[in-house]
Amino acid sequence: MSSSSLGRCFVVTNFGESHGPAIGCVIDGCPPGMQLTQEMIQRELDRRKPGTSRHVTQRQESDTVEILSGVYEGVTTGTPIALLIRNTDQRSKDYGAIAHQFRPAHADWGYWSKFGHRDPRGGGRSSARLTAPTVAAGAVAKTWLKENLGVTIRSRLTHLGETEVGFESWDCVNENAFFAAVSDTSALEAQMDAVRKKGDSIGARLVVEAHGVPAGLGNPVYHRLDAQIAYALMGLNAVKGVEIGEGFAASTLTGTQNADAMTTAGFASNHAGGILGGISTSAPIVARVAIKPTPSVRLPLDSLDEVGNAVTVSTSGRHDPCVGLRAAPILEALVALVLMDAALMQRAQCGHFGMIFDAEADEN
Repeated sequence: MSSSSLGRCFVVTNFGESHGPAIGCVIDGCPPGMQLTQEMIQRELDRRKPGTSRHVTQRQESDTVEILSGVYEGVTTGTPIALLIRNTDQRSKDYGAIAHQFRPAHADWGYWSKFGHRDPRGGGRSSARLTAPTVAAGAVAKTWLKENLGVTIRSRLTHLGETEVGFESWDCVNENAFFAAVSDTSALEAQMDAVRKKGDSIGARLVVEAHGVPAGLGNPVYHRLDAQIAYALMGLNAVKGVEIGEGFAASTLTGTQNADAMTTAGFASNHAGGILGGISTSAPIVARVAIKPTPSVRLPLDSLDEVGNAVTVSTSGRHDPCVGLRAAPILEALVALVLMDAALMQRAQCGHFGMIFDAEADEN
């Protein structure tokens, strides 16, 4: 399987570079007969696109999606769906000074040592720009999951740097620039203003949940559902940690504390995060993600160039001071891609999509 592809039944292949003419993806394996329009995909892309607030990169991209194939008269045909997003606001000159230097904490050194050649413009293939096709494909998967299984997926910011972000209501999440579940984000805005003014960056943590997932998706051992979700989430730029359910905190609990008792009303708790033995339980699937600070900063950092000379690197251009601020739609998309692939695999092997035991359980 290509390193640019995800899935076995619902296969998404991502292509493009940050400063190339276009980015996009090809979706192979989408079932026929599902209503799909450009507007349905665009709604998700608009949640992720750059330039939406002063706290993110000011690169002005409309992220307008074009459906090139696989859809006829607004309905999927069962053939490959090609989605294209044209780049229109590249400023490659911003990277001329560092074209032969390695930016610390960036992918420059890894790409150069592997391929012997790299595209330094905006990070090339390693840019978060390549998450746009992921969100576009995720919009297709979200639509199918909602229509066929009643699955809903949502994500929110839980920490900005060391600042814990409280929880008031999921209704707040799409009403601010932080995907935070609080009505007042003034403290977060002040924190980001200070980081941006300094020329530095900051990390973040988010949670992503999937509700309505039937029990039975996933497999033991090599294709565990939790492993597949972790694999997909770790494939997102800047992600350095993924926890399912209690995650690391589970190591501090006793067996009786960590057990999710089964009752006639459903699971009494959800420490497992909706997955046991690599298979969904029908309790909400919960994953937490840690995102590192953006490596591209204006402050000078010590490094080397391609011939081994010591250099000081300062990255100009337009960058997100915190890439975690636009991560929520991407996390939702990645979980949707994994769940749709797992659902199609379940149907292929067992002839059904699983069962529901605890559909109403909630986890904040």
